[in-house]
Parts: sequence; structure tokens; C-alpha cells
Amino acid sequence: MTDTSVLVTGGAGYIGSHTCVELLNAGYRVTVIDNLSNSSKRSLERVEQITGKAVEFIEADILDAELLVGLMKKNAFGGVIHFAGLKAVGESAQHPLKYYDNNVTGSLRLLQAMQETGHKRLIFSSSATVYGLPKALPLTEDHQTNPINPYGRTKLVVEDMLRDLMASDPAWSVAILRYFNPVGAHKSGLIGEDPNDTPNNLMPYVSQVAVGRREKLTVHGDDFETPDGTGVRDYIHVVDLARGHVRALEALFKRTGCLTLNLGTGRGYSVMEMREAFEKASGRDVPFVVGPRRAGDVATSYADCTRSAEELNWRAQHTIEEMCADTWRWQSMNKTGFD
Repeated sequence: MTDTSVLVTGGAGYIGSHTCVELLNAGYRVTVIDNLSNSSKRSLERVEQITGKAVEFIEADILDAELLVGLMKKNAFGGVIHFAGLKAVGESAQHPLKYYDNNVTGSLRLLQAMQETGHKRLIFSSSATVYGLPKALPLTEDHQTNPINPYGRTKLVVEDMLRDLMASDPAWSVAILRYFNPVGAHKSGLIGEDPNDTPNNLMPYVSQVAVGRREKLTVHGDDFETPDGTGVRDYIHVVDLARGHVRALEALFKRTGCLTLNLGTGRGYSVMEMREAFEKASGRDVPFVVGPRRAGDVATSYADCTRSAEELNWRAQHTIEEMCADTWRWQSMNKTGFD
């Protein structure tokens, strides 16, 4: 337990809001900065409802350097958790400069503001997309990094920026957390994944089909070298992921330097396995059609999480059944999301 305050960029988003819940429950005070480009302020109202604790919210963009410096001069944050960023792989290929501006330049502005104001404790929201095509499975943190889309490359650029920064100033404490595939929702059903447009990820698409918002699921390819031909991914419950951030923050209070860690379950499930598990959890049919593969999709990807277990004493706890049940509870209670 601590009364340290934490700045959470992008804290109104899917992973950010769940992390705010876990931070507040652990005794931290939370300030969120978010431009609401792919999130809703109502998520933070729900966070306050779940925890019974207040969140300070600032609607702003991390590209606003002057605002960041002013905010950090007024507050002695114990740590910064950096979620703010664009995250759609397909969109990044269509609009790469938008992604480099937001994800790379936004991160640069944040780090400059932190350096200017003496804030040197950061958790960065990275991604398993930095690995690119797997050369060996499970993916360890030492696997080569060779992202195959602009989104993944923006994440790797920021990782490299952080490593260069720490080489120049060893007083920094940084955790680079490489997520696999977040799914699920808070067990209350009050917060969950609510994409503004057509979902880019599997589970919100499946749940929107089940609730009647969409006609059918498009399965992108059934000819991969996997047991049923559909892509296999490491799905991790968002609450497990959020708790990993709290553990990482606790670790950074005890050390300087850089931790680079996978956050996943170490187990892969195919698209069809997830669809069938969701049908069972929801009691609803999820009709589907098979479409062509998407550019850049790999057949199989799952994590080796040994290092995060050793460094953070953290392991994912939720089962696939819980992931699907919690997703359905959120979707059925919020048929059109936060709106």
C-alpha cells in the first residue's frame, strides 16, 4: 500500500481504465491524461464507481509539451504509466505518418517533459508486434525484434529511445511491457473494450456479433499451419495485464535500470477455439465467414513469461472461460458500449 500518485497517459482507454482500477485498489492516487480519440470519459466515471475513489482527469494530448511540463511541475508523480497511442495494425499501414507522429513524437514529448521536471520512473506500453515473424516459440524477450508493420515499428522506436535515454542517465527506472492479446473485462461489467469504429481485435468483434450489433464474424484465413487452420494467439485477461503494471511499478520503486518483460499467458488459442469458447460462455451463436488472410498476420504467437514471473512475481490467473464470460457480461450490459 502506498499513497504515491501516478500519472497515466491514455488512462481512459481499455487497458488504461482497468489499470486505473488496480492502481486505486492498491492505494495509489491516479491522474489521467487522455485526448479521448479512442476512449470515453465515462470509463473513468465507471472506474470511480468500481473503486469508490476519485480519478483526476485532464482532457489533453501528450503532443502538448507545454501542458505536460506544467502538469509535472505541479505534481511530484511517483511514476508515469504510458498507454497513450494509436494501436490498429491495419490503420498504421494506411496512415503511417499519423502513427509515427502520435506514438513516437508523443512519447518523445512525454520523455522530454519527464526529464525537464525530474520524473524518471516510467512504464511503457509496448507490444508483442515488435518481434515480427516468430523464429522460435514461445517468444522470449531475447527473440530478435523485427516488426512487420508501422504500428510495431513505432513501439520499437520508443523502446530504443528509452534504452538510449537510460544509457545516458542511469538514474532512470523503466519497465517495457510487451503485451500479447488483451481480452476480457472487469467482472463488474462496468468497463470493457469499446472501440469507436469497427473492431480491429477478435474478441470485441465476436461479442458484437453475439449481441446483435454485427451480422457475422470474418475469420481472416483458415489455411495457416495450425491445428484448425486459423491463427493462434496468446490471449491474456485485461485484469491480469493491469495487475502486471502494478507489480512492475512496485519493482521500479526498488531499482533503477530497464526491465523488458512479456505479459501473456504462455498458451495459444486459435480463432475458432476462442469463437467456440465465447459461444459456450454467452449461449449465443457467432456465425462466421472465412475471408482472406490479412497482410502481416503470423500463424502462431505466444509468450514465454518466465522473466515476468521471476522479476515481478506475476503470472496470469484467468482462464479462457473467464475471459469469455467477462467479455460477454460487459457486452450484454453495454450493448452499444459506453454510449
